[in-house]
Amino acid sequence: MRAFYKNNNGLIATADWTPNCWINIECPTEAEKKYLLEELQIPEAFYNDIEDIDERPRIEIENGWTLIIMRIPVKSNDVKLPFHTIPVGVVFKGEVCITISFHKTEMLTDFVTYTKRKNIDIKDNFDLVLKLLLSSSVWFLKYLKQVNQKIKLAEDNLEKSIKNEELQALLQIEKCLVFFMTSLKGNDILLHRIKNIKSQKEHFDLDLLEDVEIELRQAQETTNIYSDILTGTMDAYASVISNNMNTIMKQMTSISIILMIPTLIASLYGMNVPNDLEDNRFGIWIVISVSVLLSAFGVFLFKRKRWF
Repeated sequence: MRAFYKNNNGLIATADWTPNCWINIECPTEAEKKYLLEELQIPEAFYNDIEDIDERPRIEIENGWTLIIMRIPVKSNDVKLPFHTIPVGVVFKGEVCITISFHKTEMLTDFVTYTKRKNIDIKDNFDLVLKLLLSSSVWFLKYLKQVNQKIKLAEDNLEKSIKNEELQALLQIEKCLVFFMTSLKGNDILLHRIKNIKSQKEHFDLDLLEDVEIELRQAQETTNIYSDILTGTMDAYASVISNNMNTIMKQMTSISIILMIPTLIASLYGMNVPNDLEDNRFGIWIVISVSVLLSAFGVFLFKRKRWF
């Protein structure tokens, strides 16, 4: 999907390209790939780098073109990995500025809406990059809140769980946090490299730089906190499962002992030896009564000692 946005107190969609407008391409088709490589003539290596799902955040310059790759969070349709991160490339030269993403994202659409609502002007290409970095940090925090809800849901199931579903859910969340932590560190390194570009230092908005640094730091700290919570939760999970298994085994053993009492009495009564009850018409009822009384006493004793 290809879209053009011009800067007019916020990003306004236009039908065609105009100088200094922003070209946003998501999930590029073959026609859009041809447009990028042949009409706009961006380096093919840049296009291939952005397509790599594991590409790290970095900045690169080739033939006057500048490539900046950042990583942003996305929600996945895969139940085994609810959140992950993808690379988004910003490629610009002169009056041409393009963002390329090979996955559909909520962040870029929200970014356009946000600039309209707040009447935010984009001064230049680096200003766009910094604002995208700021927006990505906000979306990291949004998804981290949803991750925290999943952790709490898993915690609620710990006391009664002896199955593997909750453990698998926690492992999935742990993967998400690892992806988030790695991507945030990469974005932080990218930000410091952008700040150190000598030709741009005088043009940067210092307040914007500070905001990006604060949001990135907050997202990293929140990720670390949730990771520590998750580690403790998984340790508790292992202990709870072990304790639940011990409790069940104790209950099963207690039931076996209680059931053994009438079995033992019936076995003794059924021996082929004289016992003074073989000719008694109430013998069977005497045996049953003794079995019930001894079993009831066993239940009372186990409950008193909290074994049952």
